[in-house]
Amino acid sequence: MPAYIIVDVKVTDPQRYEDYKKLTPGSLAPFNGKFIVRGGATQTLEGDWTPGRVVVLEFPNAEQARSWWSSDSYAPAKAIRQAASVTRMILVEGVA
Repeated sequence: MPAYIIVDVKVTDPQRYEDYKKLTPGSLAPFNGKFIVRGGATQTLEGDWTPGRVVVLEFPNAEQARSWWSSDSYAPAKAIRQAASVTRMILVEGVA
């Protein structure tokens, strides 16, 4: 069953965040992850949620998503993201 990582990012250091954006795609490949949404325009339809930069990643399953997030290959990019932004991130399982 596919799994998705959904991210709401408030970028605090745009220059440094650009470095993160360059490193992340290569870290996804070994885990068969891919971008579904990567910072596109958003529109609030209900409620008062005003997200920052929204990113959605798709993986074949939740285990591969968790493995990517905790991997050595993603660690350098993750450190940059954590230093250059405030992030809310969830993992959600999709439907078959």
